[in-house]
Amino acid sequence: MKLYLDSADAAQWTLPAGAPHIAGVTTNPTLVMQAGLPVSLPGYLRLVREAGAARLPELMLQLPRADVGEAAEWLAALLPAALQARVKLTIKLPCDAQWQAVLREVQAWGVPTLLTGLSNPVQLMWAQSQGASYVAPYVGRLQADGRDVWALMQACVAMQAEGVQLLAASIKSADVLARLMGMGAHAVTVRPEFVAQLVTDPMTQAAVAQFDRDIEASQSFRA
Repeated sequence: MKLYLDSADAAQWTLPAGAPHIAGVTTNPTLVMQAGLPVSLPGYLRLVREAGAARLPELMLQLPRADVGEAAEWLAALLPAALQARVKLTIKLPCDAQWQAVLREVQAWGVPTLLTGLSNPVQLMWAQSQGASYVAPYVGRLQADGRDVWALMQACVAMQAEGVQLLAASIKSADVLARLMGMGAHAVTVRPEFVAQLVTDPMTQAAVAQFDRDIEASQSFRA
């Protein structure tokens, strides 16, 4: 399963020893704003350059408006910048039919697409029919709303055979992460601090401490 970091702050893209390989970084307008950057073409070009400097394999950027002309203008600038930075670019759009024309434009440029905010199985079927590369349900929000999130996750995993990959968004629980891994989810997004806090575990450290005590105690034995 691939792991993506939810952060537009380049200072957060370096993880401690023990962290797994990171497939890339995913952003959205809220994360860009929180990082102190404008949700604008210059702001996104800066993110592409920073991703290249950090040697990130992939960067996911969300277009801010359902404007086909603006999408073409941004792609004309972002794609050469991503090529120069040696960063794969994926474009995110809301999972909403109002964005269909923009989705078609992005696909015409040959860029992978992610439909974000997917919340029900009809949206999933529509995303697959439109040739989206990824779908991204917000697992925590769905759970907070009382939805049967695991039924939807199972449907998303099953639909991966049809070509649309599940990228479960904003995972904040180790148990949820493990369950998605066990189900066969293609990818998840997590905050950097979530990964950092799980590179070690109190139970692991307790076992290591017990080994150390027993190694010391065994030195009084004869070989």
